[in-house]
Amino acid sequence: MTYDARELARVRNPVLLISAVTWVWLLAVPGSMVAHCPATTSGMPLPASFQMLLAMNPPASLAAGWAVMLVAMMSPVLIPPIRHIRVRSFTHRRARSTVLFAAGYAAIWMAAGGVLLAVELAVRLFRPQSYLPAAGVVLMALVWQFSPVKQRCLNRCHAHTELAAFGAAADCDALRFGMTHGIWCAASCWALMLFPMLLPRGHVVAMAAVAVLIFSERLEPPMPPRWRWRGLKAIRILAAQARIRMHPLRSGPVPFSSSA
Repeated sequence: MTYDARELARVRNPVLLISAVTWVWLLAVPGSMVAHCPATTSGMPLPASFQMLLAMNPPASLAAGWAVMLVAMMSPVLIPPIRHIRVRSFTHRRARSTVLFAAGYAAIWMAAGGVLLAVELAVRLFRPQSYLPAAGVVLMALVWQFSPVKQRCLNRCHAHTELAAFGAAADCDALRFGMTHGIWCAASCWALMLFPMLLPRGHVVAMAAVAVLIFSERLEPPMPPRWRWRGLKAIRILAAQARIRMHPLRSGPVPFSSSA
């Protein structure tokens, strides 16, 4: 039990530190992960408008912003699979297997980010200051959040496969685990991740709210797929903790009594 707690701390603390540093960066430079749109494109042909949009948002800059967004929002949910890798790997292979897992996971999410960034650029081109695209994504995200397919994806995110112990097989298993986990994670969270990207403003606040929801739904155990709301466990835990801490304040000070 003591070893498990220490091993969990060895994974949790660095991952949360990385996520926290990334959030600080986003708060300091809030426009680093948002596609910028031209001041005006009225009267310009569509190809010229698109070229101007790409000039203001080079692909490398978009990819870097997406990577920062990904690290900030998704790092905490990787604590269980990284811990699984460390527990299932020999000591001298733990760092290597973790890096391979992260590389496979990042590769899937960067590919998914290409699609989501293309949607964001289209919105910036045609409806740059409108909240309607974000509202439409909210409706899609709500339907997806309730759907049985979402639960199947979440159940797959909880599945931790067996890993080979030696040689190239161990490396392939770690990389494959990262890619598989990334596929189901992206399938589960794509609509939630797209919502902050389409907002004309308030991106960081929306990202924080979505990150809490994603983390909360991962705290729930695998369940049979059906139509239901997901992602309230962390909120219920926080509310319960708040009630526990507020109870002594509501009760008031304990009256002092002295025996004669």
